[in-house]
Amino acid sequence: MAAMASTPPDQRPDEATLEFLRIAFQPQWREPALGHEAVSAWESANRVTLPEPYRTLLAEIAGGSSLGPPEDGGLLPLGWLPPGWPGQGDRNPAAPFPLEESWAWEGEPPAEDRDERVADVYRQGSVVLGTDDELSYWVLVVTGPQRGKVWLIADAGAYPYPAPEAFGFLEWVQHWHAGNGW
Repeated sequence: MAAMASTPPDQRPDEATLEFLRIAFQPQWREPALGHEAVSAWESANRVTLPEPYRTLLAEIAGGSSLGPPEDGGLLPLGWLPPGWPGQGDRNPAAPFPLEESWAWEGEPPAEDRDERVADVYRQGSVVLGTDDELSYWVLVVTGPQRGKVWLIADAGAYPYPAPEAFGFLEWVQHWHAGNGW
């Protein structure tokens, strides 16, 4: 399938994009769509607007999918965390995502605020899309300059995927659907 243009984070996706998402997330593997009212309620409770086309996928197509990116367990339902999620404390999607570029914290010299900064990467400004191996977690950034981009957070650091520039949600799904692997 040919690549589609990226949808701006707040513009409703066109019908070609929605049809691609319907194909990529096959009906037999989908969780029921949440509906626009439920998505809006989650956004209000969390003080954030989800980027498109992820927002419309959840509202109209699938509230998650056991088959889909990421490959280990599929696309998580909105607000869920995978088993083994290492993030400490409450998640705050409305807080600014703390990174604008890759950060490899493993092997970095100890710093007074390092542990708090790592915790913020896990807690702030994103929704968790899923995991590949319970050591690496895919997140969709929902606040700040990286809004609408997919990042990989691992035990060694956090990276826009693919580095140095991150895919948007649609491009991430297209990459998976094309069988390109991670």
